[in-house]
Amino acid sequence: MSRAPHRIELVHDFVCARSYLAFTRLRRAHALHRAEGGTTRLVLRPYQIRPDTPAEGEPLFEVHRRERGEAVARAIRADRTLGAADGLDLRFDRAVFANTRAAHHLTAQAATQHRALDMAARLFRAYFTDGLDIADPHVLTRLAAEVGVRPEPDLTEHLSAELARTRHLGSPSGPVLLADGHPVLHEEPTEEELLSCLRAGPRAGRAGPPPGEGPEAPGERRPARAGDEESAGRRDQNGR
Repeated sequence: MSRAPHRIELVHDFVCARSYLAFTRLRRAHALHRAEGGTTRLVLRPYQIRPDTPAEGEPLFEVHRRERGEAVARAIRADRTLGAADGLDLRFDRAVFANTRAAHHLTAQAATQHRALDMAARLFRAYFTDGLDIADPHVLTRLAAEVGVRPEPDLTEHLSAELARTRHLGSPSGPVLLADGHPVLHEEPTEEELLSCLRAGPRAGRAGPPPGEGPEAPGERRPARAGDEESAGRRDQNGR
């Protein structure tokens, strides 16, 4: 008999539109599940689609024009439909493509203060709607203050280790969802599919076998993964 998963993880990047859609739908589905009495924990795990992106931001239009051509770049810039059905305002005409490492670090810090989901939501909106450079330290300081997150502790080593673990889990084309360590669903899940997965467990929509992760001693003390609102700063009991 299937059971609700103890933990649902979203491997994501802040410059990925599909990640933003999946995050928004998963957060809503998770809220509905909790209202029903569910206890599944929602965890955000960082992934960088392009880890070698320079620290200086660049208009997304210029990136698309260089890599995909003028016509495609103009079409993407003009598109205002993606995300509209989810209540999101994705402004590709404003987006500044940037390295997301610092944004993930801020989210990890927010997790230790039980504010990871709010911080992630603000970072997604900053990139996709406000046209802010989420690699800019001044921008990140302001966004952290808006959410009520202190830029501490220093989790640089933790983030490096986590990005190394997710390097083979993430996808350059969209987010990856894990239910108790098992890949589930697909890159564009609906809110209804996500809610069903939360209710029914990993067997509902399993996408493949459990992925392997880097070696780590069971019970090793470390900062909670970014987004783990309920266990931030506690010992990880899953041996990961």
